[in-house]
This record gives sequence, C-alpha cells and structure tokens, in this order.
Amino acid sequence: MNLILAVGIMIFAGFFGGLASTKLKFPMITGYIIIGVLLSPSLLNIIPRETVGELNLITDVALGIIAYLIGGSLHWADLQRLAKNITWIVPFESLGAWFLVTLVLASLGSLILPGETFWQTYFPMAFIIGAISCATAPAATMAIISEYKAKGPFTTTLLAVVGLDDVIAVIAFAIASGISRPLVNTAESMSLYKMLGIPLLNIFGSVAIGVIFAIVLMYLIGLARTRELLLVVVFGMILLCTGVASYMGLSLIIANMIAGFIIVNKMKRRELFSVIEEIGDVVYVIFFVLAGLHFDLSVMKSAGILTLLIVITRCLGKYMGVRAGAKISHAPDSVKNYLGFALLPTAGVAIGLVLMASIQFPSFGNVMLNAVLASTIINELIAPPLSKYAICKAGEAIVDPQ
Repeated sequence: MNLILAVGIMIFAGFFGGLASTKLKFPMITGYIIIGVLLSPSLLNIIPRETVGELNLITDVALGIIAYLIGGSLHWADLQRLAKNITWIVPFESLGAWFLVTLVLASLGSLILPGETFWQTYFPMAFIIGAISCATAPAATMAIISEYKAKGPFTTTLLAVVGLDDVIAVIAFAIASGISRPLVNTAESMSLYKMLGIPLLNIFGSVAIGVIFAIVLMYLIGLARTRELLLVVVFGMILLCTGVASYMGLSLIIANMIAGFIIVNKMKRRELFSVIEEIGDVVYVIFFVLAGLHFDLSVMKSAGILTLLIVITRCLGKYMGVRAGAKISHAPDSVKNYLGFALLPTAGVAIGLVLMASIQFPSFGNVMLNAVLASTIINELIAPPLSKYAICKAGEAIVDPQ
C-alpha cells in the first residue's frame, strides 16, 4: 500500500470513528484509536506492518505541533499564580508512580520471571519500569482539551504538569539505568555523569533549541503579511525545530514546548497559535489512528501479568501522588479530586525510553519491552474517557460534552 492511500484511509475512517465515539458519549480520540486498532496488522490488516513503520515520521511532526500548542497555553501570569500547586504536585505524582511501580514489581518479580535473582533482575527491571512510568503523553491531553475547549486553572495546571512529566521521566530513567547497570553487570561501576550529567545536558540542549527557534520566529513574523503566510512560517518553524532536535538526539517535545511558551508570553499574539489549531483536528485524527495501528495482539498475549501490574500501579501512583501534592499545596478540590485521572496517557517518551532500556539490559529487556508496549496500548484506550471525565467534573469544558 502506498503512503498517500494509507493516510487517506486513516483520515476517512478516523472521521467516522470519531463521530461514532461522540454518539456513545466518548471523546473523539477514543474512536480514532479504535479505528486504528481495527485497521492494524493484528486485526483486519488493511494497513500492513511495513506501511505502519513508514508512517512513523508523522508521529514526530504531530508531537512537535502538540508540544508547541501546549507551550502556547502556558501563560506566565497563570503559572505564577499556580506555582505552589504545580511545584508540589509534579514531584509527588511522578515519584509516586516511580515508587509504587518499583515496589510492587520488585516484590512480585518471582511471579513474572521465576528463577531469577532479586538484585540482578527483579529490582533493576522494576526500578527502570518505574522511572519510565513517570512520563505522561501530551497528545491525548491536548486533544481532549481542544475537543471540549477546556480553559481555567485546572486545565493550566494539567498542561504544566504534563509538560514537566517528560522532563522528570528523562532524568528518572537516567538515574535508574545508571544504578541498575552495575547491579546487573557487576563489572560496571556507577557514574554520576551518566546518571545526571547526560540527561541534564539533553534537557538544556532541548531548551536552547526551543529558545533559538522562538527568537527566529519572532523576527520572521513581520514578513508574513497574511494569515496564510503566517501558517507557512509557524508550521515551518515547528518542523525545523522538531527536525533539528531529533537530529541532535534531543527532546523535540521540550524544544517545541519552550518555543511556544516564549512566543505566547513575548508576542501575545493569539493568531500565532490559532493558525496551527486550524489544522489540529487533522493532526489528531492521523496521530491517534496511527497509535491504534501499532496494536500488536502477540505483544498483549506475551506481556501477561506484568502489563496489568504496570497499568494498575502507575495509575494508583499518579492518582495518590496528585492528591498528596494537592493537599500539601492547598490546591482546589477540583485539582485534588480529578487531576490524577487526566495524567494516565502514556506513549511516545515511554516507548522511546523502554526501547533504550531493552538494548541496555538484554537479560530482561524483551519481557520489559513487551509489557510497557502492552500497557501503553491499554492506557491509550482507557485514558481518554478518564481525561474527559476529569475536565468535565472540574467544570472547565466549554463545549457541551453530551
């Protein structure tokens, strides 16, 4: 199948999937994901596996756009007002997931991989999966907010927490892998540079890329005399920022989010984001149908009990962490009661990290990779309805969810 035909099928089928989903009172992206699952090589095989692999380029482009829009939603004045809540909630919910996932998986390691040792297998595997569990996928969150036009302190807090979660996950993974390697391979020593130096350089580099492209865009805006040309300039900047960050091995999400954050707070021109929002629905359809296309039934079968443990413990860790952080910071009840439900999506960053881990730790890498991939699929299906529930219960859904 050629790529143009595949994308056409994805958009056309995704459109009807989204309509069916809204009729059943679910978010549209739930319908997109289910359509992708149905079209996937594991079920109807309408879009073959080779084509799915070639379409992965779209994922980076979509994540770049989504990250830019998230940054554009973070106004400095709002963040200052909510700084105390965010400062407490982020470490509690991310570290809560890391701690609970590690504790449960390490304790039950003998049920997952019988006959192995605690310090060389069970704890390192649990510690790494726990670190990966800190990440929250921004795409699903942004799609739900866009669909229901959500706006308010709950939404601002949610976007800030989601943006910071990926930063925490990168650092947590580096620490976990740095501690785990000497445990698995006793000949290797711990390195503070590998645990903290490399991830911090990655984050600073990503921020620098975002700052540079934000400055470039601010100078180029004056040349765009029409709204159509403005779309060309902004979209081109996002693609360049995404491409450069990927080429340098940096975080395209952080880079684009920083660019959007600087532009919205320096330029204060809403049209720099509204022109991108106009193509947002197409981006969401393609992105989430593509996410569903990655569904692999064999992975779901082989992952078994480890998958269920990851899903349950990560969700509980996130939810309880939000409640603890919100209580300490005296956050509004809407944040304390519902924010945890909106932090369950997991995808891009988590998959990238577990792929790296599977190479670094071949002794248990395969089972870890399959379990995280399977848990990602489950989370992508259950998280959108819960995110919708959270936003609606917080009273910030402007569009009628019914």
